[in-house]
Amino acid sequence: MTARNPHPPRHPATHLAHAGRDVHAHGGRTVNPPVARASTILFDDLASLREGYLRRQEPDFVQYGRSGTETHIALRQAWSGLEGAEDTLLLPSGLAAVVATLMAFVEAGDHILMIDNVYAPGRKACEGLLRPMGVETSYFDPAVGAGIAALIRPNTKLIYLETPGSHSFELCDVPAIVAVARERGIATALDNTWATPLLYRPLEHGVDVSVQAGTKYLGGHSDVMLGLAAARAEVAQRLRTVCDLMGYSVGADEAYLALRGFRTLEVRLRRHEASALEVARWLQQRPEVERVLHPALPEHPQHALFARDFDGACGLFGMVLVPGYDERAIAAMLDGLAYFGLGYSWGGFESLIVPSPIEKMRTATAWDAPGRTLRLHIGLEDPGDLIADLQAGFERLGRAARAAE
Repeated sequence: MTARNPHPPRHPATHLAHAGRDVHAHGGRTVNPPVARASTILFDDLASLREGYLRRQEPDFVQYGRSGTETHIALRQAWSGLEGAEDTLLLPSGLAAVVATLMAFVEAGDHILMIDNVYAPGRKACEGLLRPMGVETSYFDPAVGAGIAALIRPNTKLIYLETPGSHSFELCDVPAIVAVARERGIATALDNTWATPLLYRPLEHGVDVSVQAGTKYLGGHSDVMLGLAAARAEVAQRLRTVCDLMGYSVGADEAYLALRGFRTLEVRLRRHEASALEVARWLQQRPEVERVLHPALPEHPQHALFARDFDGACGLFGMVLVPGYDERAIAAMLDGLAYFGLGYSWGGFESLIVPSPIEKMRTATAWDAPGRTLRLHIGLEDPGDLIADLQAGFERLGRAARAAE
């Protein structure tokens, strides 16, 4: 058995409904695969047990509960088909998927090139985990494109990307960067949590590993912790080895909940996209907003890259307020919101908003926004209700600012 669905349907919606399902595979006719929980896997005889030990690196061969059960295999098959990957590794969080991917390509004395708008915990992993182990990381401007060639060192082993960045929403020219990497024999990985493979497929652009926080849109209900790393055939074994050595495992219940979210991923993303664009366009007209950070809007600086590479957008974007609002005014706006929660882990059915101090997250490039930046996740609520909630928030913002004068 391989982790990839050998005959994925042409349309993603059909794939989402049918991949990772075999009603006859487990002796029943249930629509969904069962939740198979196991810490111990039993073998029929000594010969089978020994064969299992010798074959422990096979993608789907189960010899121990930590390596997964039928539930995990179903999710791996389904996600690999969507990504166009040889195999997908399941990990206990999105950050675990980032760390496993980094560890799969470097050792002491190696060098990583990491995009400057990367997910902040990924940066912390490089500085707090890899640097003490003798791995150096350099950060680069998201706009570098083919200019990445000038930053490559003889010991550069991995280029790590994120597009768009989940706070600044800058896009990078992935094909241009990958072309340089392939010419130099350097691996590439990309955090694709914002778009999911429904809207952007990194492996089709030559990337080696597509990283996903399944905690977010795949789970979709703010109740799952999960990471996925989908890989090309050439590098899948490296990821399997790292995950095995680091003892990573995912519970069967989390895998089952992710499969449930998988079935409705497209319809939810389309609703997130439509509502977010409606709110974003309304925000563009507000006098309190200096600019909206949404790559699907024509005004976005890298909109041409978005139109070229993406099949749509999700519900996450940002806005920069005009200068002059202090912390008390921001608190007055946010603390009174009825439908927007204050929380970081987006991708669920609920709307969220948080301050986004991007200037503190950069080292290679400066963030030049004139005012405070806020990040919004538009959930599945009615967009008209969300707009009314934001309008009331702006009124509180204005009153607090005037009171402080």
